[in-house]
Amino acid sequence: MLEAVGVSAFDEHVYRAVLSAQQCTVADLAENAGAGVARTGQALKRLADLGLVRRVGRGRWEAVSPRSALSALLHRRRSEAETMYGEVEAELAALHRLYWANQLQSDPEALVEVLSDPETIARRIDEVNRSVTTHLWTLDKPPYLDAVGQPHFHEQEKTTTREWVERGVDIRGVYCLESIDPPGRMETVLRLAALGEKSRLLRHLPFKARIVDRRVAMVPLTGGSKESIVLVHPSGLLDGLIELFEAYWERAEPLLAPQVEEVEAGPSEEELVLVRLLHAGFKDQAIARQLGVSVRTATRRVAALMRTLDADTRFQAGVRARERGWI
Repeated sequence: MLEAVGVSAFDEHVYRAVLSAQQCTVADLAENAGAGVARTGQALKRLADLGLVRRVGRGRWEAVSPRSALSALLHRRRSEAETMYGEVEAELAALHRLYWANQLQSDPEALVEVLSDPETIARRIDEVNRSVTTHLWTLDKPPYLDAVGQPHFHEQEKTTTREWVERGVDIRGVYCLESIDPPGRMETVLRLAALGEKSRLLRHLPFKARIVDRRVAMVPLTGGSKESIVLVHPSGLLDGLIELFEAYWERAEPLLAPQVEEVEAGPSEEELVLVRLLHAGFKDQAIARQLGVSVRTATRRVAALMRTLDADTRFQAGVRARERGWI
């Protein structure tokens, strides 16, 4: 039962004997365990090293509270297992790089997988997404394979993002104006950011890409994901794509300001969406599509926001919003 935390079957037998009596002698415990005094004494020393028993006098022992002792031991074992898991993951990554280096020497075409069949593309993207363990970095730009803009897809994105965040995945997304143009898309992106995705915005991205665990990148060949994509494996090309992502990341503006909850007069959710759309350069017609309202209503809401911020121009509204910590 306790072997999982480093207690052998015999030592557990001795430990249970200590638990069932008060301040036992080694001789009593040896008789109870049906073993010699020397072997029982060694078991007690091992149990004491684990914090499960303690000596209370010459040749006498008592048990430490199992709740506290075993909880501490379990926590220690869990920490050791997590450390070992991290070391194995690092070694696995090193072995994978070694494997691909050898593959490239014997077959340079193994550097990339070129996929053009829609079913194959969808299957391989799903396989790569399911393999995420540490990093998921995305340059987001349409067109998309999935029904972006539809409610069911938004819910699917939020569920998947929540699962990745709970697993400790470093999720980063760089979005451009095109990627948040579909109605309701901006709201979903903000929701993903609130769940734990680190989201940033640039006016323009030249291409789309997804980097998983810094070991594989998915990049469309012809602008979109529908016709053909390439999977780039560990190589100088992958290193270049990682550095390129990091460069765009540094240039992009965060979608959520840190510690917004500490601002005395915080913005409403609608004001947050509006100010980010204005900051991104959206015109009233595009804002109306995002909010699902008429252009006239969008114009009226923008004007109300500018009054709230005491701004005469949209540029000034962005400056005032930044001063308040909204963006």
